[in-house]
Amino acid sequence: MTSQPTLTKSEEGPAGPSGPGSGLQAGLKNRHLSMIAIGGVIGAGLFVGSSSGIATAGPGILLSYALVGTLVVLVMRMLGEMSAANPTSGSFSAHADRALGPWAGFSIGWLYWFFWVVVLAVEATAGAKILEGWIPAVPQWGWALIVMVVLTATNLASVGSYGEFEFWFAGIKVVAIAAFIVVGGLAVFGVLPGVDSDQAGLGNLTEHGGFLPHGAGAVLTGVLLVVFSFMGSEIPTLAAGESEDPQRAVTKATNSIIWRIAVFYLGSIFVVVALLPWDSQSIVDQGSYVAALDSLGIPNAGEIMNFIVLTSVLSCLNSGLYTASRMAFSLGQRGDAPKAFARTTRRGVPQTAILSSVVFGFVAVFFNYKFPDTVFLFLLNSSGAVALFVWLAICFSQLRLRKIIQAEAPEKLVVRMWLYPYLTWAAAAVIVFVLGYMLTDTEHDGRSTVLLSLLVAALVLVVAFVKQRVTATRKAADAVKG
Repeated sequence: MTSQPTLTKSEEGPAGPSGPGSGLQAGLKNRHLSMIAIGGVIGAGLFVGSSSGIATAGPGILLSYALVGTLVVLVMRMLGEMSAANPTSGSFSAHADRALGPWAGFSIGWLYWFFWVVVLAVEATAGAKILEGWIPAVPQWGWALIVMVVLTATNLASVGSYGEFEFWFAGIKVVAIAAFIVVGGLAVFGVLPGVDSDQAGLGNLTEHGGFLPHGAGAVLTGVLLVVFSFMGSEIPTLAAGESEDPQRAVTKATNSIIWRIAVFYLGSIFVVVALLPWDSQSIVDQGSYVAALDSLGIPNAGEIMNFIVLTSVLSCLNSGLYTASRMAFSLGQRGDAPKAFARTTRRGVPQTAILSSVVFGFVAVFFNYKFPDTVFLFLLNSSGAVALFVWLAICFSQLRLRKIIQAEAPEKLVVRMWLYPYLTWAAAAVIVFVLGYMLTDTEHDGRSTVLLSLLVAALVLVVAFVKQRVTATRKAADAVKG
């Protein structure tokens, strides 16, 4: 029987001194953390990818979003419990390291880093397409380069500059969705003048084939299409390590996740499917939100939505670069990455970790332009299920860490998972079920995504176990010499 790992004291400052600087610094203000928490759950995928979900499940896509939203709330509650007890820049990777062993922290940390550097390429390309449409004189690759360079400079300047940029990016997203929900809601209930009453209304939820026009099974397929748009909700727990009061920041972000998902995801999707019939051709041709804005008679709806999507893309890029670099920093601190990753500048910025993440991001962008249907498609699919792997690791880490915290420092349990351990096991079972269901999905590349992601995960696990074995052998040899 193996002994349980013990809790270690949080690093000095947010992350402990390393290199010429003094470690990561508390440069994020409360308003930064609040907006990062709110905006982090609103990804560009909500605006861009929701139309395919609506076409697949009809109005029943609301159930898909509700199911995934509930799962995210549970996972964030578990993560909040662990992060409030021990805030750290490595978040769930550091918790997995402590709860399950170094192999788990190594594996989940590198897989998460891999996910975000691929996302950098996806978002840079998406933003470049919009910018090229506005200013065609600059080629698409040029815009991708400009966007990456600007946000890299922002992250290199200080964590405060990242927080400031993200504050405004997220603020625009929040205001835009809030306005959309209010105006669209008024139209749905017949209060907004100038809207076609025959088209907008609650009848759209049950007419045109019913609430579940393609059957209950389509709700599960919808889950596969929307689950990845929730990735990013865990970012506040990584950013909290660089705030003035990490425990308060984590607690606040964890407690507010329910209303954030209810309002921004369920609220906005409800408005879309109530404003227009789910099978409206305009949703397919224009995208769900642009079609909804058009139905309200708002001029230049497409350009307005392009601006909002661009803001979301820049926000995702900004946060993706920050998140990848902080995970690399944490891996460097724990000896799971080159020591240079754990060094910081005098401004508390992990410069090497940022630049290394950007380099791989640029490589992924190159593959996206040069080999979009081969190399980049492999990168995309092989990182696609990482979100579910991360959530599963959080579940198993919380199951073990709760016992450790209760035994050693029960006063640190300022956030508690509901109905422990039953809801934790239930969430883990749902995640495993979703992964299994993806294996049956050939229409939306679910099977290839899971299989390729498992392949990459297996390779990382092999490296982790080899590294762990080498480290153990070296320690044993040193002990004999000593």
